[in-house]
Amino acid sequence: MTTAYIALGSNLGDARGQVLAAFDALDRLPHTRLTGRSPLYLTPPWGVLEQPSFINAVACLDTTLAPHALLDALLATERAAGRVRDGERWGPRTLDLDILHMDGTTVSDERLALPHPRIHERAFVLLPLNDLAPDLLLPDQGRVSDLLASLDVTGLERLP
Repeated sequence: MTTAYIALGSNLGDARGQVLAAFDALDRLPHTRLTGRSPLYLTPPWGVLEQPSFINAVACLDTTLAPHALLDALLATERAAGRVRDGERWGPRTLDLDILHMDGTTVSDERLALPHPRIHERAFVLLPLNDLAPDLLLPDQGRVSDLLASLDVTGLERLP
């Protein structure tokens, strides 16, 4: 089993419901078990600012899926939630699932980069990841808690 951390986000429709349903969908993936889920956070949009706020969270999985097989399963989960990938980066979406890190695994190809190369820039990822794994050391980026301490978390709100 490999531990994997998955970022979840949504800002269209019932965003909270989409993220909660995605936790359940992750737990149903083959050869995979959901072992942790962060609190939900309401976060301002990043990249494209003219869109609704997001609900963001992070899931921790134990899986025997290879990185690309896990990616394919996440993309299928997004499609089942109504996600249409139209090429727009950082735009609104019903569901976004990204592999952040898989223990002991590095990948760099046209489909996947692990660990995710921009974790260190994104408070909306680091805040929920810090709830699950503050001491996680991300290769070439640093310790999650240290990375989070260097970012502005203004406007990020933990939801009840």
